[in-house]
This record gives sequence, C-alpha cells and structure tokens, in this order.
Amino acid sequence: MNKVIIVFCFCLFSKLSISQTYFPPNNSTLWDTISHVNLNWCQNKIDSLYSFLDTNNTKSFILLKNGKIVLEKYFNGHSDTSNWYWASAGKTITSFLVGMAQEEGYLEVTDTTSDYLGDGWTNCNLIQEEKITIWNQLTMTTGLDDNVSFDCTNDTCLEYLSDPGIRWAYHNAPYTLLRPVIENATGQGINLYAYQKLLNPIGMNGAFLYSGYNNIFNSTARSMARFGLLILNNGKWDGNQIMSDANYFNQMLNTSQMLNESYGYLWWLNGKSSSMLPGSQFVFNGDITPNAPDDLVSALGKNGQIINVVPSENLVWIRMGEAPDSSLVPHNFNIAIWNYINDLPCSTLSIDDYTGKDTRKLIEIVDVLGRKSGKLKNQPLFYIYDDGTVEKRIVVIQ
Repeated sequence: MNKVIIVFCFCLFSKLSISQTYFPPNNSTLWDTISHVNLNWCQNKIDSLYSFLDTNNTKSFILLKNGKIVLEKYFNGHSDTSNWYWASAGKTITSFLVGMAQEEGYLEVTDTTSDYLGDGWTNCNLIQEEKITIWNQLTMTTGLDDNVSFDCTNDTCLEYLSDPGIRWAYHNAPYTLLRPVIENATGQGINLYAYQKLLNPIGMNGAFLYSGYNNIFNSTARSMARFGLLILNNGKWDGNQIMSDANYFNQMLNTSQMLNESYGYLWWLNGKSSSMLPGSQFVFNGDITPNAPDDLVSALGKNGQIINVVPSENLVWIRMGEAPDSSLVPHNFNIAIWNYINDLPCSTLSIDDYTGKDTRKLIEIVDVLGRKSGKLKNQPLFYIYDDGTVEKRIVVIQ
C-alpha cells in the first residue's frame, strides 16, 4: 500500500507581518503584478479556472495578492475599460457612504429614517414608521413586508409586517431608500458624495444609476478591485485613512444582529454558525461559504457580481458577468469558484520528500469546518504552522 500526500501549499496564507500591501496609483493604468509561479500556482489549474468562468458567462475576473494583480482575465468582448453593473454587490458602496456621512456628522445610524424621508414614506401608521431606523435599513430588519413587493419604493408598497429588529428579510426597497437618506442628510447627490468621499480618493470610476426602482452602481472591474483593496486595508488607502470611524467600519463587517449572523451592514460574512438567505426565513447551520476562510467578507450581487475580501490571506478577488444561475445572491456560484481557487497550488510531494524538508512546527490540524482534527485519510485538512502558514493536505491511501 502506497501513501501519498497531495500538498496544496497555500501561498494565499502567507505571513502578513512581512507582506507590505501595494496600492495602484490613482489616475493611472499601472498596477504591479505577481507571477503565479511565485505563488506555486499551476498554469493548467489557472486555465481550468478560466474555462469554468468563461463557461459561466463571466465578463471579468481579477485576483489580488498583497494588492498586486496575480490573475486578470476578460471574456466575451469585455476589457479593463468596460463598465459593468454591480447589482446587489453595490449595496456595500452605499454602506460605506452611510459610514462616511455618520463620520462627518450628517446622520447617525440610530436615527429614525423619517428624519430624512419625512412622515408617510411607508404605508404603516406613524407609530410603526417612526420605529424604523437607518440601522434597520442597513441590516435588513425594517419589518416591512418583502412579500408585497421586493423592489417597489412607493409608500403603498411598504407595508407593515413586524416591528423592526425582530425579523430578518432580504428586501431591496428599504435598502434603495438609503440613497435619498444620504442625499437629504448631506445635501448632495449620491454620485457627487461618492466621488468626493470614496471614488476620487482611491482612483475608482463609477456611478449609481436608476434601473426601475433599483439604484445600481456601475464601474470597471479594476475599480471594483480597488474598493475590495480599500476594505482589505480597513478603510485606508496608501497611507490615507478614507474612513476614520473604526467603530462603524467594524460594525459594517461583523454580525450586525443575531437573526442572521452572516450579515453585517449590507456585507455577507463567512465563518458564522448559521445564516439566512434571500427569499427565505429558514436558518441554515454553518458557513455561507464553507470552502473559504472564516474571515471572508463578501459583496454579492445578482448574476454573479462578486467581491471577496480575505484579511488573513491579504487577498481580494472579484468577478463580473452575466448570470451563472438564477439566484438573487450567488452563494453557490461563489462556492464553486472557491473550489477552483483552492486547487491552484501545484506542489505534489511524496511524504518522505515533504517531511524531510519541513522545519516548521505544526500547531494544529483542522477540517474544512474549522474543527480540530487528527491526521485523517482521504479528506481535506488544514495544517496550521508556527510561522503563520497554512497548508491544505489530502492523504490519499491507494
């Protein structure tokens, strides 16, 4: 019986203490790169990833490591200058702008929404309506009935179902009304405010455009990647602190309420014990992206608009494109792409070769759910070492 270890050397899991993040210059097409060879990634596996993306109607894909481009690919006539819609991934831009408006004293997330939209913006009675706050809009807990109309922002569409804060439901309409909240609070149109406080400081392009009732952000793929890089670096861009309100930033990217642990302020969060998904009141056990790192935060939009940010790996990747499936939020598609990314490392060593060269101290072995494990056979395990690296191994018994 031969024993073989297939070692996936996760260069993604590098030691952040020695990795200085690169920021591409503003107003420039220059962007430093890292060769996939330096990360021990196999070209044939990259080709498999690209083939999967192409088959699933992708327009653009970018992966950053330490801020530098490792992978960048465009499909079906798309290019680095092509604009594309973010769908619900753009909710995260709005969340960031609410934080900027709070930082500047224009509003507080605990303010009642009626302070900025006036009385009668819903079809609730005034007592019910006055209970709804900006925080409820950010966390999908307004209590408004998402079954009446998902997108309609007319007052007649916004019916009372429950008091705010006791029911989580993914509902576009209350989110969309954050645009006039920001505009009325700041006295500026949302695109001007976004340009001044976010886009221009980090070299993004883009704008919000109405499509029916919906407020949709559009930009190039590289601008989407820039936003992911800003989030990766805690709201700081090349030494310039874009968002200084650390409390808001942390609240935005952590569990905002206990109804859906996997939801922050319009961001999706991995590594939680349970989750809820759009269009359902069912609570699912476990991570929303079980094959990705626990500290993953995601901006997810219809038809597979994706930003994934992983602080522990200093990693950002984005995808734009047409529909891979019909889901409102592409959780399954996100998981499928992670399968290909996890398979990119190409080292395959015998157990004797591998252990003979390794001088690191093994601290812990965990399974894909983060549970402590022994050296099990024929299943993926993560080996955590004292130098901060993590490897994914499968011991195959033949």
